[in-house]
Amino acid sequence: MSLLIMKPGLLTTVQDLGRYGYQQYGVIAGGAMDSYAMRMANLLVGNEEQAAGLEMTVLGPEITFAAPALIAVCGGGLAPLLDGQPLPLWRTAHVPKGARLHFGRLPGGCRAYLAVAGGIDVPVQLNSRSTYLRAGIGGHQGRALRSGDVLPVGTSSGRAAAWAERLTRGRGTGRVVREPMNNRQLEERSAGNSGAEAAAIAAWYPVPAMIPDYPQAPVIRVIEGEEYEMFSSESRRRFQSEPYTILPESDRMGYRLSGSPLSLVQEQSLASAAVTFGTIQVPAEGAPIILMADRQTTGGYPKLAQVITADLPLLAQASPGSRVRFRLVTLREAQEQLLQRELELHRLRLVLQHV
Repeated sequence: MSLLIMKPGLLTTVQDLGRYGYQQYGVIAGGAMDSYAMRMANLLVGNEEQAAGLEMTVLGPEITFAAPALIAVCGGGLAPLLDGQPLPLWRTAHVPKGARLHFGRLPGGCRAYLAVAGGIDVPVQLNSRSTYLRAGIGGHQGRALRSGDVLPVGTSSGRAAAWAERLTRGRGTGRVVREPMNNRQLEERSAGNSGAEAAAIAAWYPVPAMIPDYPQAPVIRVIEGEEYEMFSSESRRRFQSEPYTILPESDRMGYRLSGSPLSLVQEQSLASAAVTFGTIQVPAEGAPIILMADRQTTGGYPKLAQVITADLPLLAQASPGSRVRFRLVTLREAQEQLLQRELELHRLRLVLQHV
């Protein structure tokens, strides 16, 4: 089983949940920007949550399936279309051989994730299949996908195989997406696909409360950073009360923000220290930078705040030009929000075991 990339989209890469265990050597963790959407997509096709899938940004790719496949698309900003017909987000679908997946645009969010039963089976490098573009490692040849790339897919789990059989036989099917084809397309599909013309959409899906809302102007919750008290009271007030705009220079390494400048009470040099996904640093010019999935492992700028883990997916779905606001919360609230999210995912795992 493989995927043929007909068009690559703006930035489509192979990602999993990250490359951990090597940060002490300066190797970044990377992985999916919106790990929640990727984990959900994998669960919906019977994969382990850390299986590799495709991260698609702003403008989606066009993909042809070389064999029948069980898939799910989760995230925001992109509207999946299968052979020209809408395919629901956050749902399990069985697609036929030769089916063509492409994407339109949706308001809210900028990244969607495609999971395929069996996972994208590119080589493991340093415990991960994630693409790190700057170093040219992982994923498919260490780069973003291009037209003509062929991606291998691994062996489906027993659960995924059972779901695929149920959907193929029409049991547990919510609705069917049929492809409108002309005579030439019918001949091509018949020759290469044994006449299969339909994609079955599973009747089961996550409860609406589990599906995130991706506002265009999100409020991001943060806890105090290590150097929070070193910033002036006016800077701390501005940070919590005024909006900041994500600049076009932002990428998977970091979001650069424009807005009211922030400053320390007294300028001083700091030793480089560990940073992580969501660390908000403030360089000397006063414009905050939020470190994202491909962040470096250490940094020497003052750390004003840290985005709570539960809100990292929300931040990852904010595109350049979006305005964000920050709300300070306690460490306890941050922990409670993370536990709540993990509990919801745990419940979904249990339910899917009995589908």
